[in-house]
Amino acid sequence: MRRAKGFWGGRHRLLRTVKEALLRSGNFAYRDRRTKKRTFRNLWIQRINAASRMNGLSYSKFMHGLKKADVQIDRKALSELAFNDPAAFEAVVAAAKEALAA
Repeated sequence: MRRAKGFWGGRHRLLRTVKEALLRSGNFAYRDRRTKKRTFRNLWIQRINAASRMNGLSYSKFMHGLKKADVQIDRKALSELAFNDPAAFEAVVAAAKEALAA
């Protein structure tokens, strides 16, 4: 019953309903811990794509250029750069463009 504190109506008062609510909430929590990883990766990719397009490259060409330039920055860090420090992101884009040109 303690774990159902804050649930609405009979879901925190009635034993059978509490058990059902806890099973259901546990399933959602398990599922969504995995979904969260997908959701954040999508967000990072969207941010990188928008910032790289502002600098004249599509996302796929930008990532290919980074791989050719042997720049090993993960998507989360690239997203943070694009969002918080556009000047640094421009330098990374320049490195990717140079590698693509070569």
